[in-house]
Amino acid sequence: MAVKKYVEMIVRYMEDGTIMPLAVHWAEGELYEIDSVKDVRPAASLKAGGAGIRYTCMIQGHEKCLWLEENRWFVEAKG
Repeated sequence: MAVKKYVEMIVRYMEDGTIMPLAVHWAEGELYEIDSVKDVRPAASLKAGGAGIRYTCMIQGHEKCLWLEENRWFVEAKG
């Protein structure tokens, strides 16, 4: 079962109010740059529960989803 793992993020706030994630700080010493953002939409995390704005991103050649839930970021992690 997946769980919500709250993570630190590096983001850029654009002039139009758009939030663009740039990197995920997974754990001490583990910073992953986001190569591209493929999709942004309101969505639920069906595996870990919760909902927010889902960012579908490419990170090191893998598609990963990040959620902005109110003012906190989370990913689906193995429980």
